[in-house]
Amino acid sequence: MTQPTDVAAAVIERPDGTFLLACRPEGKPYPGYWEFPGGKIEPGEDPRAALARELKEELGIEVREATPWITRVYAYTHATVRLHFFRVTAWDGEPQPLEDQAISWQHIEAPEVEPMLPANAPVLAALALPGVMIVSNAAETGFDAWSLKLSAQVLGEKSLVQIREKGLEPQRVQFLLSRALTRGTPFGAVVVVNSDCGSWPQADGVHLTSRTLMEASARPAGRVVGASCHDADEMAQAAKLGLDYVVVGPVKPTPSHPGATTLGWPGFAALVADFPLPAYAIGGLTRADLPEAKRHGAHGVALRSAAFG
Repeated sequence: MTQPTDVAAAVIERPDGTFLLACRPEGKPYPGYWEFPGGKIEPGEDPRAALARELKEELGIEVREATPWITRVYAYTHATVRLHFFRVTAWDGEPQPLEDQAISWQHIEAPEVEPMLPANAPVLAALALPGVMIVSNAAETGFDAWSLKLSAQVLGEKSLVQIREKGLEPQRVQFLLSRALTRGTPFGAVVVVNSDCGSWPQADGVHLTSRTLMEASARPAGRVVGASCHDADEMAQAAKLGLDYVVVGPVKPTPSHPGATTLGWPGFAALVADFPLPAYAIGGLTRADLPEAKRHGAHGVALRSAAFG
């Protein structure tokens, strides 16, 4: 197998939610195709340093804040590349096309430029996932109270909602799912149901427990499919099945799993480093932990008791 060429790629994001794409100029493979800015990592070069160098050369900007995100391998006809994606949220200067490439700010909900490089489709899907997962605890707090809080939350924050009410009778699960869909869908929420709660085709997808994940031989049906992972074997299985995301933890001690071994941020970072799927950190976290989670390679955070704090 040919050794992949390592590439640093940037998801440059503005506060309004738009991100930057660049069009490959004539003289390069796939001219006219759109891609995320970046370039080849030189031998012995740190990916973050390569990213900063490439963006200065291509766009004339000085990167101030960039966090590791996902790493994906793609085989083109001319080469196999390993794309190390970073999310760039702060920089000095205004991006300018310095290498004869066109550039365009796009919105994840409706990208307007085409054609896109083939490797970009799963990256765009991952980028569209909300940064916060809300894990339900309605059996503890009360169905009405939880539903009202969800209604208020989705007004100002796009969310990934996991219905996780283990041991609850199917009728009650269906009732809660219907409420979540009714309240969340109009505001862009994505609602999945934990696999321990049964199969619900009306949901946007399914969230696999680690046990169900390891028993699966193929990706389950669903627009969005994720899984809970606690170690490298489970992470590898999620990647093999082509899931959309993983939830990794616990990062910190949590009341729902007293005495469980925690990863800490170094352990979390080690598991998600160079991983192809977006990862949510879970366990004893709040929204205030989101920047720290991203610095350690997380896509976002999954919250249960602190979901509406």
